[in-house]
Parts: sequence; C-alpha cells; structure tokens
Amino acid sequence: MKFVDEVSIRVEAGRGGNGCMSFRREKYIPRGGPDGGDGGDGGDVVLVANADLNTLVDFRYKRLYRAEHGHRGEGSNCTGRGGETLYVQVPVGTVVAETDTRVLMGELLEAGQQLVVAKGGRHGLGNTRFKSSTNRAPRKTTPGKPGEQRDLNLELKLLADVGLLGMPNAGKSTFIRAVSAARPKVAAYPFTTLYPNLGVVSLGPDRSFVVADVPGLIEGAADGAGLGIRFLKHLSRTRLLLHILDAAPMDDGIDPAADARAIVTELQRFSPELAAQDRWLVLNKIDLLAPDARAASCEALVRRLEHTGPVYYVSALSGEGCQELCQAIMNHLEEQT
Repeated sequence: MKFVDEVSIRVEAGRGGNGCMSFRREKYIPRGGPDGGDGGDGGDVVLVANADLNTLVDFRYKRLYRAEHGHRGEGSNCTGRGGETLYVQVPVGTVVAETDTRVLMGELLEAGQQLVVAKGGRHGLGNTRFKSSTNRAPRKTTPGKPGEQRDLNLELKLLADVGLLGMPNAGKSTFIRAVSAARPKVAAYPFTTLYPNLGVVSLGPDRSFVVADVPGLIEGAADGAGLGIRFLKHLSRTRLLLHILDAAPMDDGIDPAADARAIVTELQRFSPELAAQDRWLVLNKIDLLAPDARAASCEALVRRLEHTGPVYYVSALSGEGCQELCQAIMNHLEEQT
C-alpha cells in the first residue's frame, strides 16, 4: 500500500430543511389554524480516528465529503427528518487544519476519538411558530441555514515511542527487521527508504514499544533536499531518538562523524524542540570491524562526536547487541511513565 501522510479535502455539512407553511383543513373545523412543522437540521461531518488505518491514501481518490441535507417540514406539525451525520475514518495521529488559514482544528490521538469539522445548518421554522393572539393565520416561515463548508489539510504524524535517525544505508531498516515483525525491503540501494515503517518490539507480557523507521536524512533536508523534510515531522511525537550510525562504511570517502554532525544540524534547523529530545547513539555494522580493533575504532568515533548520551554497539544483520539495546529502551520508557 502506498504511504500518504498529507492530503487536502473539502467537507460540506448538510443544509437545514426549510420550515413548512400549512393550515389545518378538516371537515367541520373552520379556521383550523397553522400547522406547518419545522425542517430538520443538516448533518454534520465528523472525523473518527481508526486504529486499523495507517495511511491517508484513500483521500487521494475522494476529496469531497458531503453530509445529508435536512428535510423540509410538513403539515400536521410534522418536523422534517434531520440529515444523517457523515463519519469519515482517518488514521490515529491525524492533525486537522484549515487549508487557507492553517488554523489547527484538532488532533486525533486515540482510537475512536471524534472531531466535528463541519457543523450542519439549523432547521427553518414552520408557520406554526409564528402564531399569536394577534396573528392567528401567519404566513411566515424561515428557510434552513446552510451548513459549514471547509477546505481541510489532513496531516498524519505517526505515533511511535522510538524514532530511528540516520543517513541512507546506515542500517535502520535492517535494525527494525531485527527487533520487530516489520519487514521493510533491505538491500544496498543507492537511495533511501521511500516511506516510514512501524514495528512493534515485544519483550514479554505488557512490555512492548513501537519504533518508527523514517526515510534517511541527507544534508540540506531541512531545506527540502531528499525526502527527509517530509518525514521529520513523524519524529516529533516520539519519546526517544536512536541515531544509527554506520561504524564500518564500505566507501573510504565516507566519514561517519561528519554524517552524524550533519544530521544533528538538520534536526536543529528543522525543530529545536526535536533536537532537544533524548538521543542515543547506536553504532551499527560492528560485525564488519576486525574483532581486535572493534572497541578502539568505536571509542575513537565516539570521542570525535563528543556525544554525552548513551552509546550502544550493535550489528543489525547478525542481531549482536540488539536485545540488550531493546531492554535498555524499554527500561527508559518505563521510567518516563
């Protein structure tokens, strides 16, 4: 399924039904008086968070969502039927804003949560409403009010506990395959992952967390280079960032320390709040280093980075160190709650 995380749609609530002008007509009852009923209210448009959805791709094919209009009133003081509410299913984590003003209307962060994005129009009044002691045969009614109409921007921000940072080919997709049931494609591609992947890491009963693998960053991502700018927002709701670094790059021209600094710079330019989150350094592909030189090489790299947070050495391909890292992540998340 194609991953889509931002779309524009139009929502139109139903119009209220018109009031009815009617007079009672029965044999032997002269001057029966007014009996026109009110119209029905127009239907609302409501967004509902659905945990079974993980993309906004369906909105690429249908952009207009229109609720039912209210029905007009009828004689014998019969009120018109109200228009049915239109419920639109969206993924959990959807942010809703008006397209023109960019005013935030709300966020849907829990399954089943609802957000009214367009209110239906009020019903019109029948002529019965206007009778009085001085006006016993009113010929006045009111029309139904139009429903709200809005152009909306829907933006999906993945809900994950842990986010993976790193350059393309740092081993993020391999890592998420090693620790969860997620199966992103893994190969020596000359390009980055094209869309985010979510994986659930289970360490036992009631001990699990969600990790998000977002497309790799490149220098200039905060200015729109590559795909990074589109997906950095998915890291904003995570509680921990894992900065995965290739400890044994195959290309001699690649400097892991320079790559790491470039990513930190892009984070700071994109969002200082995101850059201030807890960030652990994970040196991957240690299986490619000579056993006798592994410790010295990794320690030298850490010194160059001047990283003060936790550092872990892993091999996502062989699984070495991955279980210990996941246990440490779980303990860290449990301490935060």
